[in-house]
Order: sequence, then structure tokens, then C-alpha cells
Amino acid sequence: MNTLSIIISVAALLIGGLLGWIVFRYILKAQYQLKIKQAELESESIRQAKMQEVKDKFFNLKSDFDKQMQQRNAKMQSAEARLKQRELQLNQRNDELLRKKNELDIIRENLDAQLEVVEKKKAEVEKQHRLEVERLEAISGLSAEEAKNRLVESLKEEAQTAAASYINEIMDEAKMTANKEAKRIVVQSIQRVATETAIENAVTVFHIDSDEIKGRIIGREGRNIRALEAATGVEIIVDDTPEAIVISAFDPVRREIARLALHQLVADGRIHPARIEEVVAKVSKQIEEEIIETGKRTTIDLGIHGLHPELIRMVGRMKYRSSYGQNLLQHARETANLCAVMASELGLNPKKARRAGLLHDIGKVPEDEPELPHAMLGMKLAEKYKEKPDICNAIGAHHDEIEMQTLLAPIVQVCDAISGARPGARREIAEAYIKRLNDLEQLAMSYPGVVKTYAIQAGRELRVIVGAEKVDDKDTEQLSAEIAKRIQDEMTYPGQVKITVIRETRAVSYAK
Repeated sequence: MNTLSIIISVAALLIGGLLGWIVFRYILKAQYQLKIKQAELESESIRQAKMQEVKDKFFNLKSDFDKQMQQRNAKMQSAEARLKQRELQLNQRNDELLRKKNELDIIRENLDAQLEVVEKKKAEVEKQHRLEVERLEAISGLSAEEAKNRLVESLKEEAQTAAASYINEIMDEAKMTANKEAKRIVVQSIQRVATETAIENAVTVFHIDSDEIKGRIIGREGRNIRALEAATGVEIIVDDTPEAIVISAFDPVRREIARLALHQLVADGRIHPARIEEVVAKVSKQIEEEIIETGKRTTIDLGIHGLHPELIRMVGRMKYRSSYGQNLLQHARETANLCAVMASELGLNPKKARRAGLLHDIGKVPEDEPELPHAMLGMKLAEKYKEKPDICNAIGAHHDEIEMQTLLAPIVQVCDAISGARPGARREIAEAYIKRLNDLEQLAMSYPGVVKTYAIQAGRELRVIVGAEKVDDKDTEQLSAEIAKRIQDEMTYPGQVKITVIRETRAVSYAK
């Protein structure tokens, strides 16, 4: 019984397992078929989407291609239209050229015919002209060549007379216009530039609080004053003048160094030779720095750039120099501004003119004081420090010691004279001034034929009156040039001197 039960149980298990496996396989197959169908549906959907995308892209490409084809066709049609239009124009032009060519051929034929007529008439006229010339020669007794020469001579004399009259009129008008324009430019230049003039001399007065300090400055047996004079190169005059010591020297730089050194020594109270040398060295360095600073400030104020440092130093030294009582730096600044204004009026470069005006007197401030005239020395210094040739020429020619090569040179010369000739700009000692005027008059009186001489306009013009019976018109020009050259060679004077020679013819009769 138990065995049967076991067998039945085992059989039931086997049958159940088989049925379960069959059922499980059927389910798996159903799921597999379902997935296959879903995959087929998805692939179909994707295929449809791709097909639609391909169709859309195809339609887009087709549309773009159609548009391009339409544009290309439109361009081709436009080009064809232009070509047809051009071809039509060329045909019309060709027809026009053919028509003009035919007209020119007709005109040429007419001209040829007219030329033949003209040649025939010309031959007849020449024949008639020869007959008339022969007849005139027979009547006048002159050949054609002789008559032509006489006519040419007559016309030449008439033309020379007319040309001389015309030239004189033009020259008179040019002189009037030039004088008027020159006066306008000079007056405007002077009015637009006005600077104060500083008066310098050869001594400086050093004021002290009490006369007790004079003894300390002199020192034991004069050792302090000797040390100060040796260190500064000046002469110190200590006399009975109350509360004052006179510093005398031709070089203003040395006088200024001595004045400042004395000021520091008196303020400090320690006055002995070693201290004097120390203070003078310190003050000399300060003055040198001040000279360079003055030169730099001057060039900046005038808008001048690129000057060599040594030229800047020379410009600064002008502050301590004077010419006929006129401060040299103020004179150089004034001349520079006048040159710039005048150059602008004449349409020239005002910067170059201002530069030449500032540097025109640098030959007056070198430390070694050579024998060359200051204009020539200034030109050599400018050349040494690489200034341009036109500026060097303007510096060297402003007193006519070399030939002027550019328009810059006469501008510098004129402006230098204007700055020095202004009333109050310069001064001279009365005796020297009177002596110079007498020397001018006596120099002119030494020439034969001179009747009277007058130095006028503060010695800037010399009028020479000559006898009409002793000197003719040509000799007056030579006499003026000789007097000017002799004054230039033998005399010293500020600015320039104008020599005017006057020759008068007088006829005197008496009614009785």
C-alpha cells in the first residue's frame, strides 16, 4: 500500500512537472511572440519616421535646388539681356562710326579741293608781292633787306623806351609796396612783442648791516679779502662808503658768485680762508645749476626743443651778461619772439626763426673769450653742437660778416637791430656816446668833396652833404659804400649805422 502510494505520488509529480514545463514554455513562447510583434511595430514606426524625414529632406533639397536654378536662370536671362543691349549699342556705335567716317571722307575731299585753291591763290599772291616789292624798291631806292633793318631798328628803339618806362613804373610801385609792407610787418612785430629791459653795469654793491663787518671781511692783515678775491676772481673794494661794499668785475657771473658767497659768510659769521673757499665752491655749483635751469626754462618758455646741453648752458649764462646796458638774455628772448612773429608774417617757419633769434648772440658768453667776432664764434659753436646750416648761417651773418644764404638770416639781423634800437633798450656813458658821434662825423669829413656831416637818430644815421661841383651822382654811391665799410672796420657801435650821401645842385641869381 505504501509502495503504491509512493509510485502514485512520484507519477503525479512527474505529470505535474511535465504539465508545468509545458505551460511555462507556452507562456515564454507567447511573450516572445509578443515582443517580436512589438519590435516589428517599433521598427515599422521608426522606418516610417525615417522615411518621412528622408522625404522632408528630399523636398527641402529639391526646393533649394529649384530656387538656385531659378536664380541662375534669372541671372542668365539678365546677362543675356545685357549682352543683347551691348550688342545693340555696339551696332549703333559701329553705324555711327561708319557715318562719321563717310562724313570725314567728304570733308577731306572738300579740304583737299580748298587747299588746291589756296595754293594757287598763294602762288598768285607771292607773285604779286614780288612785283610790288620790286616796284617799291625801284621807287624808294632801298632793297627789301635794308628797309627791313631800318624798320627793325626803329621798332627796337621804341620798344626799349617803352620797356624802360614800364620797368621804372614797376620798380617805383614795388618800392612803395615793399616799404609799406616792410613797415607794417616791423611795426606789428614790435607791437606784439614787448619785454622789459634790464640795466647791468660792471659793479655790484653789497649792503651790510654795520661797518663792523667790514673788518671781519678784510681779516687779519687782509687775508680774508685776498682769499675771497682769489677764489672768485673779482675786486672787492672796502672804503668809507657806509654800510656798503663794492664788488667790481667785468664778468657778471663772478660778481654774482662773490655777492652770494659774501651773503652766506656774513650770515654764518664764520669768515676765514678755508671757509671762504668752501662757500665759494658751494655757491659756484649753485650758480652753475641756476644757469642750466635758466637755460632750460627759457627754451621751454619759447617752445624750443632739442638744444644741445652746452647751448642750453650758454643761454643760461646770458642772464648774467649785458650788451650796452641791455641784459643779453632779455635781448635774446625779445629777438627770438620778434623773429617768430616776422617769419609768420612772411610765411616762413616761425620755430626755426625763434631758435635762430635765441642763439644769435651765444658768441658773447663763452668762458675762454677768443679773438673771433661774436657772430662768427656763435656760428662755429652752433656748428659744433649740430645746429642746422640755415640757423648757423643766420647766427654768423647777423652782422654781415659772412654772406646771407637763407631768408632766415636777414630776419635775425633786422630783429636784432629792432631789439637793440628800441628807446630805453640800451644805454651808454654820455662821454662815450658823444665821442662816438664826433668820431662818426670826423670820419666822414675826412673824404674830399664832403661839405657837412650830421650824426642823427642817436648815431644810427649819418647824413653826408657833398659839393655838387666836386662829386657826381655815381661818386655818391661809391662814397656811401666806402664810409660804411670804414665805419664797420674802425668803429664799435650798437645795431647798425645808415649812411645817406646828399648831393644838391643850387642855382642862385640876383634881380637888380
